[in-house]
Amino acid sequence: MYPNLSAWLLVAASVIAEVAGTVALKYSDGFSRLLPSGMAAACYALAIWLMAVAMRQLDMGLTYAVWAASGTAAAAVVGMALFGEPVGVIKVVGLVCVVGGVVMLHLGSPQ
Repeated sequence: MYPNLSAWLLVAASVIAEVAGTVALKYSDGFSRLLPSGMAAACYALAIWLMAVAMRQLDMGLTYAVWAASGTAAAAVVGMALFGEPVGVIKVVGLVCVVGGVVMLHLGSPQ
């Protein structure tokens, strides 16, 4: 079992909080709606805090790369699923490249 599993679970929770914040940001209508605006700010603050706690045990470069890429890919998928954003071959290939890049970063890191 991974010794840093709990830290990676914190990164996963951080990604979920960041994507929730992004969805709230979409509903905030340019920060003109109070509740979604507050939710966006709270979710982003939680995401940063969770990532900071995870970085106590994980390397910064890999942690941030996983967080940023996972959040980007998840936000794109949520946008397609919830908001009817267009899905195309180029978009799907781009998402695969983002995920593949993070996998390669992880494989290239000494264990």
